[in-house]
Amino acid sequence: MKLVALSLSILSAPFVLASAEDWPGWRGPTANGVSPSVAPLTWDAETNVKWRTPLAHPANGSPVVSGDRIFLTTPGDPEGKERALECYARETGELLWRRAIDFGRVMPTHDTNPYCGTTPACEGERVVVWHASAGLYCYDFDGEELWKRDLGEFKHQWGYGTSPVLRDGMVYLNTGPGEVSMVIAVDLESGDTVWEAVEPDFRTDEERKQERLTGSWCTPIIVARDGSSVLVCGQPTRVVGYDLETGDIVWTCEGVAGKNGNLTYSSPVMADDVCVVIGGYSGPTLGVRVGGEGDVTESHRVWRHARQLSNCASGVFVNGRVIVPDMKGTLWCIDPATGLPDWKKRVARGGTWGSILIVDDLLYMLAQNGTTIVFHADAEGLEIVHENVIEEATNSTLAIADEEIYLRTHEHLYCIAETR
Repeated sequence: MKLVALSLSILSAPFVLASAEDWPGWRGPTANGVSPSVAPLTWDAETNVKWRTPLAHPANGSPVVSGDRIFLTTPGDPEGKERALECYARETGELLWRRAIDFGRVMPTHDTNPYCGTTPACEGERVVVWHASAGLYCYDFDGEELWKRDLGEFKHQWGYGTSPVLRDGMVYLNTGPGEVSMVIAVDLESGDTVWEAVEPDFRTDEERKQERLTGSWCTPIIVARDGSSVLVCGQPTRVVGYDLETGDIVWTCEGVAGKNGNLTYSSPVMADDVCVVIGGYSGPTLGVRVGGEGDVTESHRVWRHARQLSNCASGVFVNGRVIVPDMKGTLWCIDPATGLPDWKKRVARGGTWGSILIVDDLLYMLAQNGTTIVFHADAEGLEIVHENVIEEATNSTLAIADEEIYLRTHEHLYCIAETR
């Protein structure tokens, strides 16, 4: 069974200037979970561990790799009063520097979402990290602060978790959730705002009075089609495509809001020309054909299913199917033409928050109990190849660079290093 990844004619990627050995941002160099490198096939907490570095506190942010550095967000205390970016030596796991923000306040979050749940992003000699209400920061690789931005307060009972996306000297960020949420574009060199697009709160007065849940934790993707690119983001009630240069809304598609709230968690998945978006908290799943202008709900929405799966992790497109995990550890194989599942099978005890990666002809998924499941999947079914057990809790996603895996648990940062 050979896995075939996303066609490059429609590419959900930040187009960062990164070498083949880098994993420079959320979901890798093409931001769709596809690894340019092979990776170790088997390991456990001791076997094939190149190094293991203790972490002070749990967090859900995933590691990124650039050059000889690894970057990771970690809180300085369980209450999130201090939020930090840490830099580790890629070869040894040694902590090279730590830049902490003394926020000094306790903001709400959920027990499953400790503070510092975002993934940094690198380009060249700069690394950008978002600490939500504590601000957006840019450092050089030696830890010198280059600029910082206060984007306001972002308060939600479930905390925060979106990550910055870099492309061509720009930082794109879906802020929120909070009273005022927006997508913003910032100049990477200066930190100046290029544009911002506030997302309205579409709840009625009655829904606000009843405290209907609302928020987006979606890290957007950049989709190239017909000679142009748009930033596509799942918002609380709709999917939005933004012009990269101006922030103008090119198109919208309604249908994300569900019975349990106006919510979206995971990143969209491009399946040829269909963008698959999953609403949060067992919300709707919908497919929208990329293109058009204005409200394209009637013309471009291919399908919508009111209630399917509840997920935090982002899926992948392989062999003509979208493979996505739900929060209970069940893998779903979805036909992007109809949105209907070919099959679903529970594979991870304790649930899954880690997003799926494509590695050569295999899929890798890190479960919440620390087990990485390596498997084949297509429309016909699922074949588990290996289960690699590290008995430590985690809600993070793997990073892969130069035939090595970087794995973050609540207790340690691991480097797994032995190829097949």
